[in-house]
Amino acid sequence: MPNSVYYTKQAFYSNNMNLKQFIWIGKAEGISSLLLFFIAMPLKYLAGMPEAVSAVGMAHGVLFLAYLGSALLNGFERKWKFTSFLLLALASILPGGPLYLDPVVLKREGEAV
Repeated sequence: MPNSVYYTKQAFYSNNMNLKQFIWIGKAEGISSLLLFFIAMPLKYLAGMPEAVSAVGMAHGVLFLAYLGSALLNGFERKWKFTSFLLLALASILPGGPLYLDPVVLKREGEAV
């Protein structure tokens, strides 16, 4: 087999694909939580439109799990501190949390994006 089939750790990190995916998933998860809490839920309780929460809630749930999974994957691969993962987990619970906590944690871990 040719050597190009096997990826070295340096080649993997220079690609940064997992980190970029994590950042985009974080942005989408943050936006979906803001939509859920500040648009869909008021529509449900104030306007009697429960279908708004069904659609946005499902998308937010999928993005929430993808965000936590991506945080775990990147954390193990890049040897992030455990406290950094705890901050990211906290960010996933707060409405819009990844939008403002992800850059803080990535800077703390020395990640250049």
